[in-house]
Amino acid sequence: MRVLFVCLGNICRSPTAEGVLRRKLLAAGLQQQVEVDSAGTGDWHVGKAPDPRTRQAARARGYDLDALRARQVEPADFRRFDLILAMDKSNLADLQSLCPLGAGAEVDLFLRRYDLAVSEVPDPYYGAGDGFEQVLDLIEQACDGLLLEIRSRL
Repeated sequence: MRVLFVCLGNICRSPTAEGVLRRKLLAAGLQQQVEVDSAGTGDWHVGKAPDPRTRQAARARGYDLDALRARQVEPADFRRFDLILAMDKSNLADLQSLCPLGAGAEVDLFLRRYDLAVSEVPDPYYGAGDGFEQVLDLIEQACDGLLLEIRSRL
């Protein structure tokens, strides 16, 4: 199975989700069966590491995002990945407009798919430091649901 997380710039929310899911897959012994990646709908940060505040918050919970580098979603992603999960409704709309006809990927809103109390992961980039903690809380919860879905598909 192949999963792609998508946010706006690929330096806060989607790399966080990639790191969280990678660790959960490792703990479950499924890391060899699932490919995980992240991307952004925009190209402003291509090639850059995740935001330092993102990495700091993730590191405090045991996630290492240092090796990740931002990239932009490309048309081939809609054929390469089985599941593409958007962090917010704007990202979802962008993905739906970019999706080529006949592409096989299922595109959905990450939190809504796993029935969290909120449907979107808020963008912490311009907010206070605790926004990065909130992002981690939401992503950890949603990744638990995603892990259950992955197990049911394998």
